Formats: sequence, structure tokens, C-alpha cells
Amino acid sequence: MSEKVESSGPLPAVPYIKLPEGADPYLEGQKCSSCGAVYLGQRMACGKCFSREKFEAVKLSDRGTLHVFSIVHRSFPGVEVPFVSAIVDLEGGGTVKGNLVGVEPEPGSVELGMPVDVFFDDAGRKDGDGNSYVSYFFRPAA
Repeated sequence: MSEKVESSGPLPAVPYIKLPEGADPYLEGQKCSSCGAVYLGQRMACGKCFSREKFEAVKLSDRGTLHVFSIVHRSFPGVEVPFVSAIVDLEGGGTVKGNLVGVEPEPGSVELGMPVDVFFDDAGRKDGDGNSYVSYFFRPAA
């Protein structure tokens, strides 16, 4: 169930999208203070060193490399297919799953290891209270 939130603009689709006023949106990760591993979203323990020490919030890069992808031909009703679902390794750490846009959803159009940029745009839907949301996407690097 959605809740109407007093806002002057769209809301982040997920908690790790940050929309600072007067600045560009970005993804926020968590960096392990023991080993430096970077993750997207909140963590209780580090998956690399198993530390339960502190994590610090870090701004993730808006550039990365395509690690793996899948072309999705079936999805939920109302979701246009086919599309490219991708996992991207961000520069400086962090691995993120999202949709790769700006390419034909065909195997010959997508190349593993290709450089990509992260960008933010309207998620394309509104909730029952009329709130719109910002999400992140990948596109081939400029």
C-alpha cells in the first residue's frame, strides 16, 4: 500500500537512490570499514570479510562495466518486453542490477565488458496516490 508523501517532486523508487536538492541524483552504497568492500543497500555484515563492524555510506560511481546480462521476453503484465536486464560492476566498487536501455534487446547488440553510464529517469509509473518515482538505468557510455 502506498502512502501519500508531501513532496515537491518525484520520490526515489528504492531507498539507495538519493535525490539531493540542487544536485544530481546518485546511488548510495555501504562501504565496509574493515576491508573496504562496497555494497548497494544496507548490510548487517560484510559478505567479503564477515565483519560486523561499521559501514559508511558512500556515493557510488555513475560509470561501470557490463558484467552479465539477460534479455527478458516475459514479465509482469504492463511491462514492455523484450528488455535487457543487466548486472554492472561500478567503478570504485559496488555491483548493481538494473535495466540497460539505448540498445536493441538482441544478443548481437550487447557486449560483455562494455562501458556503461548510470542515469536516472522517471520510472514510468505512479502509485495509487499519484506519486511518481525516479529509478536508475544503464546506457552505453557516451
